Amino acid sequence: MSGERELRTLLSGMRPELNDGRYVFATLTGDVPPGVTPVVTVSEPEGLTLVLTQQEADAAGLGYGYVAGWITLRVHSALDAVGLTAAVARELAASDMSCNVVAGFHHDHLFVPHARAAEAVGLLRDLGLRSR
Repeated sequence: MSGERELRTLLSGMRPELNDGRYVFATLTGDVPPGVTPVVTVSEPEGLTLVLTQQEADAAGLGYGYVAGWITLRVHSALDAVGLTAAVARELAASDMSCNVVAGFHHDHLFVPHARAAEAVGLLRDLGLRSR
């Protein structure tokens, strides 16, 4: 299953869904601590970035500075689709909202400021409606 590539279809069908919880970005240079189950990992020369619940980060003593809400776009986007990330980022940027995007095989995942996560979902739903 290759996923959708047509931008209008992606935008009108994205169905943004806010996942429960507060998520943080932490970095470390060793192994993932016991009891920590990250939702995203990224290996960089400077260290391993983990996106995990704030509760797990606190329990493991991991430092962080950004607390996010996690939004999943429920449309199955193709990894080579063009424009979805740009359109979403442009919509949120117009409201002065940061957005960190991670692409999974089936869905795109957005990490936005936790205090504004519900607002972000509303903005993205409006974008989807305008794209129909």
